[in-house]
Amino acid sequence: MHEALAEAHAAVGASDDVPVGAVLLDRDGVVVGVGRNERELRHDPTAHAEVMAIRDAAERRGDWHLTDTTLVVTLEPCVMCAGAILAARIPRVVFGAWDDKAGAAGSIYDVLRDRRLNHRVEVFAGIEADACAALLRDFFSTR
Repeated sequence: MHEALAEAHAAVGASDDVPVGAVLLDRDGVVVGVGRNERELRHDPTAHAEVMAIRDAAERRGDWHLTDTTLVVTLEPCVMCAGAILAARIPRVVFGAWDDKAGAAGSIYDVLRDRRLNHRVEVFAGIEADACAALLRDFFSTR
C-alpha cells in the first residue's frame, strides 16, 4: 500500500489530479504495473489509477490476462474500474479508503463479487485506510 500511496502523492504533484494510486503485484510480490489518476494530465475520463496500472502491466507483459496478480489501490474501485479488473481477470484487490459515493467493491455496489458475472474477485478492504482517506480529505479541503 505504501507504493500505491506514493503514486497517489505523485498524481497531485504531476497534474493536480485526485490523489489515487495503484500498483499491480505478481504472485511473488513484484510490481508489474503502476498507475495514478491522470484524468487531468491526459484529458481522459478513463485514466483512473486502476486502469493505468492495468494498462501498464498488460503492456509490460504483452498479455491482458492478469490472472496471477493482486491490485493494490488507495481508494475503493468505481464501477468502471471494477469492470476493468474483471476484464483483466485480476483475482485479488486490496484497497485503502472506502468510496461512499462511487464505490463498487462493497460500499455502494459490489461488482467485484457479483455472482451473476463470470469472474469474482477476492477483496481486502481498509488497508492503511486512515492514510488513504487523509490524503483525499486534505486534497479536497483545499478546493
